Amino acid sequence: MLLGTEISAALTSLEPYDIDVLGLNCATGPKEMSDHIRTLSGLSPLPIFVMPNAGMPENVGGHAHYHLTPEEFTRYLTHFVKELGVNVVGGCCGTTPEHIRQLAKSVGQCSPKERKYEFVPSASSLYQSVPLRADNPPTIVGERANANGSKLFRDLLLKEDWEGIVAMGREQVKGGSHLLDVCTAYVGRNETVDLKEIISRFNRQVTAPLMIDSTEAGAIESALQQIGGKAIVNSINLEDGETRLEKIVTLCKRYGAAVVALTIDEQGMAKTADRKLAVAKRIYDLAVKTYGMRPHDIIFDALTFTLGSGDEEFRRSAVETLEAIKLIKKELPEVHTSLGVSNVSFGLSPSVRNVLNSVFLHYAVQAGLDMAIVHASKIQPLFTIDTKGRELAHKVIFDERQWEGEGEKRKVVFDPLVEIMAYYAGQTTTKTETPHDAGAAVEERLKNHIIDGNKAGLQADIEEALNSHAALEIVNTILLDGMKVVGDLFGSGQMQLPFVLQSAEVMKRLWHSLNLLWKKSKAAAKERW
Repeated sequence: MLLGTEISAALTSLEPYDIDVLGLNCATGPKEMSDHIRTLSGLSPLPIFVMPNAGMPENVGGHAHYHLTPEEFTRYLTHFVKELGVNVVGGCCGTTPEHIRQLAKSVGQCSPKERKYEFVPSASSLYQSVPLRADNPPTIVGERANANGSKLFRDLLLKEDWEGIVAMGREQVKGGSHLLDVCTAYVGRNETVDLKEIISRFNRQVTAPLMIDSTEAGAIESALQQIGGKAIVNSINLEDGETRLEKIVTLCKRYGAAVVALTIDEQGMAKTADRKLAVAKRIYDLAVKTYGMRPHDIIFDALTFTLGSGDEEFRRSAVETLEAIKLIKKELPEVHTSLGVSNVSFGLSPSVRNVLNSVFLHYAVQAGLDMAIVHASKIQPLFTIDTKGRELAHKVIFDERQWEGEGEKRKVVFDPLVEIMAYYAGQTTTKTETPHDAGAAVEERLKNHIIDGNKAGLQADIEEALNSHAALEIVNTILLDGMKVVGDLFGSGQMQLPFVLQSAEVMKRLWHSLNLLWKKSKAAAKERW
């Protein structure tokens, strides 16, 4: 389409509305529509129509000319009906009564092929669609465009540096975020005005779909009116009973948005897994059965508390959250789940937070988490965290303290929270399992470039490797071995998709460099000959 919109993004944006048929008309001929129709055939729960021009228009003598004959036009559209299950066909620019007569004769009495589609609940921007559950979860929601959670964003907001905020949004997407959370609620500023300004810019200049993070119905509606795709609203709860839930869910229905639901009711934040599930079920019944939300457009956030305070009341909060995710996915299988992952480590040092957040996210995904609100660049693949740090984080999350004595004399003799803080004390970066020493063999360095997604020093290492290896040997024995390691880590859940993409980008660059150097050496040899 003219904006470069993916056909799946158009489907995601339009599907929530009460429409009868979805498809394409005008602009191009049937040949150019084929890939889009094939995509719709495999994804759309709605009947499909196709109404193309008689070919791409050509300028002939100052007039638009359409080159497809009635026979050619009919052949394309008959294929759409009989092979792709298109329900409604017709002709747009350049078609004549004869085009339509032959089309009607060919397909007017036949039934479309029965389609087997797989609809994927998603969010979308003007440009692309993002599944609420990725093939290899989680779907990552960037958390930095939040006036209450990011000092940098707040400073940019106070200076009204809109271009700086757009750059921050783009940086999150580049860093691996699939969607962006946007919150402009800040004391002394007009939330609605700020949100409108940022949304208008993100809508045009950032490819990722948006999550509107607000408690104000007016601000939410203003944002939803601007967003070209399908947004997510964060959030609803039962803190004041049904009052606010009704307002927000009604807006989500009107503007085709999904909604995040927090496990909070009149008693406050639910702390145990059973209570979290009970609140989720109550919200589900209201949102779905009373107000007509579709289950797949509800995203439950089971919430977690910080483990960093050491408060006895919250020592098992991470365990309860993980168990709640499992229960929600079991009892309400059509809904999605989300979590503000970094809440689990609030108050701890940056190095401890990075490790604890990364390990907690791993277990949350195992429990069934679909979406994670995180600072994507601060999440580490498990294999990069050293063994002791990983084990201590596990023990903190699952409250594996060790005790001795009984009754009043019972006391803690091993506290993993104290141990992990001591282990990372004074560090500004996280310890890694296998530090990649600059003195390692060039073969190992090249392999580690791929595994780590690290481009620094890439060209120098390639040139050094070519002194002792043929280009094809480097590809077959070093680079492909590195990609195999990446594939194994991805398959076992120790590496998330953004890191895989970084590795793929390094592989692509390595291949490009090798190809250029090989051509250069070949040309030099030819010149010598």
